[in-house]
Amino acid sequence: MKEMRDETLCLHAGYSPKNGEPGVMPIVQSTTYVYNSAKDVADVFDDPTLGLIYSRFANPTVMAVEEKINALEGGVGAMATSSGQAATLLSILNICQAGDSFVSVPQIYGGTINLFSYTLKKLGIECIYVDQSWTDEEIKAAFKPNTKLVFGETIANPALTVFDIERFANIAHSQGVPLIVDNTFATPALCKPFDFGCDIVVHSTSKYLDGHALQNGGIIIDSGNFDWEASGKFPEHWEPDESYHGTIYTKMYGKAAYIVKARMQLMRDFGTYPAAHSGFLLNLGVETLSIRMKQYCENALKVAEYLVKSDKIESVTYPGLPGDPNYALAKKYLKGASGVISFVIKGGRAAAAKFMDSLTLARNEVHVADIRTCVLHPASETHRQLTDEQLVAAGISGGLIRFSVGLENVSDIIKDLDQALNKI
Repeated sequence: MKEMRDETLCLHAGYSPKNGEPGVMPIVQSTTYVYNSAKDVADVFDDPTLGLIYSRFANPTVMAVEEKINALEGGVGAMATSSGQAATLLSILNICQAGDSFVSVPQIYGGTINLFSYTLKKLGIECIYVDQSWTDEEIKAAFKPNTKLVFGETIANPALTVFDIERFANIAHSQGVPLIVDNTFATPALCKPFDFGCDIVVHSTSKYLDGHALQNGGIIIDSGNFDWEASGKFPEHWEPDESYHGTIYTKMYGKAAYIVKARMQLMRDFGTYPAAHSGFLLNLGVETLSIRMKQYCENALKVAEYLVKSDKIESVTYPGLPGDPNYALAKKYLKGASGVISFVIKGGRAAAAKFMDSLTLARNEVHVADIRTCVLHPASETHRQLTDEQLVAAGISGGLIRFSVGLENVSDIIKDLDQALNKI
């Protein structure tokens, strides 16, 4: 157990070293916190933003990195989770319940498609898929009276389509619902969705925010811009919460109602909070985010330009290439197209497998956005649960390779690609 210091009482405090203290963020390795009186504990249970109850809700080390990522995105509050999937799940459950529906584009991470199409369906929540190529009127026609939100990914994994954030924000708001954007591949270093009308951002922090493949994690950031009361569709935000002694979130927490509700209701019940040490490791990654993202973008563009010229490649998808269908959206929303490239090997699955087995520098692993170059064959690995129709909808073919460019010397990365392609 750790005695609480006044500086760590507020959930939004973070860590600021004082004179004579270590410059590195400390790891508060504790599940619980000591108070001086029963009244002090009661006060915190009445209003959890006054102090720390238990490390299933919040921990000072994790809080510090929450505050840092919240500041990068420009939100009013953030809540870390134990995985990106947990962040996506809780972001939806904080709005939807059994009998509700929500709208999403299909160009999203395969695990998210599984969550939306199967697991949430079992919970009585329907996902309505709409295509970005549809007109505004066609997309609006897909909404139902019970539709509660819209979801998309800034840069889709692995299709690498760029989500038209401003357009979908306008559509969502015209229907009185918020827009949630998964900003994992772009990170706030390349895109800040709140600037384009997004209401809630989620991340898999396991990817670029960490950058070193050290720990799983996720985070939800609340812009504070959506008016839950004015919408009229979300009484759980502005009516008394009987599970928490009648708390009215919009009345008590104002613009931070959504993120406080997520912590008080969902983190309390699901307990998907990261450990203090995970928060410490994530913070190390965040401290180098801007310089890493710049180098990822530079390396990836050079690799994409090389691949376009190869006669062994059927097609290359990278939003940073002038000829890419998403180039215009990338220029609008992104300060760089990130470090992931999708390309299709001529010859389908067999040729793709031969290529992958021939790589020596790039590592075949179920991960992406590492400082080390890594490669994946989505159709037979991360997206193997999807039907052929779902694979096509997600922009995936048998010969598709997801190539995550690392921070090695780019000439070494290209040499590895060259020798592997020559063995097909």
